[in-house]
Amino acid sequence: MVKVTFNSALAQKEAKKDEAKSGEEALIIPPDAVAVDCKPDDVYYCGIKYIKDDVILNEPSADAPAARYQTIEENIKIFEEDEVEFISVPVPEFADSDPANIVHDFNKKLTAYLDLNLDKCYVIPLNTSIVMPPKNLLELLINIKAGTYLPQSYLIHEHMVITDRIENIDHLGFYIYRLCHDKETYKLQRRETIKGIQKREASVCATIRHFENRFAVETLICS
Repeated sequence: MVKVTFNSALAQKEAKKDEAKSGEEALIIPPDAVAVDCKPDDVYYCGIKYIKDDVILNEPSADAPAARYQTIEENIKIFEEDEVEFISVPVPEFADSDPANIVHDFNKKLTAYLDLNLDKCYVIPLNTSIVMPPKNLLELLINIKAGTYLPQSYLIHEHMVITDRIENIDHLGFYIYRLCHDKETYKLQRRETIKGIQKREASVCATIRHFENRFAVETLICS
């Protein structure tokens, strides 16, 4: 197993898990890069550290105050032949976001979010400007693991609004059906996708922070 870490809470937590192991080499990379830990079953355990506001660092640097950084952790499983990405975002340790499972199905051109707090599913057309195709995402993760490519990190905001309930999910494809079976499932409508801090309207929203590209994404799902 190749272990890739960085100087952050994520790295410290992983170090505690592996402190009894010896002989593992740790590569320290800049705090605005991505860390990937490759598991034997081809599930990528990933963490990304991004700047909270819309400032992007042109070069890896320690000049940015640590308080401006946030960390996202997730597991990524790529079904390359089926052109599907499965992402599991666990309960965050510090951030005010929600745990979720996400399916990006490039054959069906759909994305589904399962909010694990509410146990509800939400489906929307796939946004290919934000989500990398499975082949490209797998290549990115492999390159990061190898230390050959370290992307900048910043935060993109998506604002979704819940619309109609989907009574029959059979036509949504195998992977989304498996994710949303026996769950209340709703359509989403995308309101905006812009970078930077956005003023939130007074509504009830779930917040899911995730990444499947060179940047982090905050998805608001609002009633």
